[in-house]
Amino acid sequence: MADMLKQGLEMKQTQKLSPLQIQTIKLIELPIQELEQKIRDELDENPVLDDTPVEKKDDDQEGARDVSLDEISNDDSDPVPYYNLHVNNYGKDERPQYNTFSVKESFRQSLMDQLGFRNLGKHQRDVAAFIIGSLDDDGYLRRDIDSIVDDLAFKENIETNHDEVLQLLKVIQDFEPTGVGARNLQECLLLQLKAMKQTPDVRNAEKIIQNHFDEFSNKHFQKIISKLGLTEGDMKAAMSKIMKLNPSPGGQIDDSYNDQAQQIVPDFVLNVENGQLKLSMPRFNIPEIRVNRKYAELLEQAQGSSDKKQKEAATFVKQKLDSAKWFVEALKQRHNTLQSTMQAIIDYQHDYFLDGDESHLKPMVLKDIAEKTGFDISTISRVVNSKYIETHFGIYPLKFFFSEGLENQEGEEVSTRELKKALRECVDAEDKHKPLTDDQLVAEMNKRGYKVARRTIAKYRDQLAIPKARLRKEL
Repeated sequence: MADMLKQGLEMKQTQKLSPLQIQTIKLIELPIQELEQKIRDELDENPVLDDTPVEKKDDDQEGARDVSLDEISNDDSDPVPYYNLHVNNYGKDERPQYNTFSVKESFRQSLMDQLGFRNLGKHQRDVAAFIIGSLDDDGYLRRDIDSIVDDLAFKENIETNHDEVLQLLKVIQDFEPTGVGARNLQECLLLQLKAMKQTPDVRNAEKIIQNHFDEFSNKHFQKIISKLGLTEGDMKAAMSKIMKLNPSPGGQIDDSYNDQAQQIVPDFVLNVENGQLKLSMPRFNIPEIRVNRKYAELLEQAQGSSDKKQKEAATFVKQKLDSAKWFVEALKQRHNTLQSTMQAIIDYQHDYFLDGDESHLKPMVLKDIAEKTGFDISTISRVVNSKYIETHFGIYPLKFFFSEGLENQEGEEVSTRELKKALRECVDAEDKHKPLTDDQLVAEMNKRGYKVARRTIAKYRDQLAIPKARLRKEL
């Protein structure tokens, strides 16, 4: 199987892929829920397929019997059985139970729902909806008001003006999550502060953000204390309020998937039993596929018949049988490819999967798994894309387990994820009154046994969203 897939899935310009190979490639790319939908579509489109349960009968009684795909024959002289092309979709429990997790409600859909509760006319509602559609994924409106006015006129044929767009933006800025619709970070923080109970600490925080935002951004706390006449305690209390605000209100609601509260079903489940890693593919909700009895009977009736219509009907059924055969075989190959690939990942990262400790996560790239499985790198990439595994320490996308590597001081290769974890620990442990510079972080990482350059520290710090030293300074 591995050799066949390796040959079949290597995309060469000179090679023409068979319908089975094309179908297998497409199915490999699909996560489990999309696969289930694809099977339902296939059942709807191919009339010879049927997933209606049938009662089992004794061998000496007439009725349906199971046959392998190899038993399908195109020879009219062969007796035609009631085909039962099936995939082993279930284990002992036909509908195994396992965890799913929810993708949060669509960000823009949430805002549109709130818009529906406002007493606005159709024109105002259309303008407000356009503004919502113009928001970035983090909840900000980074487009100029006048450009929105122009776009409404040219793209939507809606006449409006600067004041009306601004007025409706203010309506949206009153929506949840608080801070949405802000045009910059300063406005986002102010919207959240103004929505809070106006205690002295909150009012001081507002003054800081409203009037001294540049000093706040650059951590010039003593200047702010002097200009506002605050005590150091007042400043700390106000900063405590500010640090609890959300700089990315749109990030509270995920737009990764369009459906609201969509359930992500893991394609794989990994358990540890007596110290051994056990991989399973529950294949939730995939129906059994077999040939509809009516069409099998039609083929039987066409044998030896000279009736033109019966012959044409038999030809149609055989074409659909071929399509069904490819589809079922492609499902099997998808299963085998995914299982082999995931098992190779588990074998490669064996120590990590035992306890979930990221320091045990070895550097691993697609080529490593391609070499272990014999599959092409493009095939591994398709398997990894949009797939999830449930482990005893959480649910992870397969992409999580892949990372490049660097050498430590002993010359051993360690993953970039391990380096980032160590960097995060160094920053967390620093004296916030005197944060570590990038050069000092290099020295700290060297003490931990990691030889990294200053530019590498700066790169990883940016990827981890860790500010520069002066911006990490606290009172």
